[in-house]
Amino acid sequence: MTEESTSNHSADILNLRPEDLDELLTRAAERGAERALACLGLENGHAAADIRDLRGLIDAWREARRTAWQTTIKVLTTGVLAALLVGIAIKLRLMGGPQ
Repeated sequence: MTEESTSNHSADILNLRPEDLDELLTRAAERGAERALACLGLENGHAAADIRDLRGLIDAWREARRTAWQTTIKVLTTGVLAALLVGIAIKLRLMGGPQ
């Protein structure tokens, strides 16, 4: 492009109507989104389903992690309480400890 044609092109852009500018920006945004999805390997029509699946997997992982922590805490609490009960039983000579 020559300097004059670049100058004319810039002047044309400045003379756009607001509707034309909105259309131009919309097309540019759509092209940018398509390129971003293509870079992620999501350019086909299944991108929305793929993202939903990924979100579902992440939710399942978080739920499994939360459940694992809750189970660990319950097991530890039950173990401590059982040890206390055995200790109390031995102290009160309810079990066959030394007499």
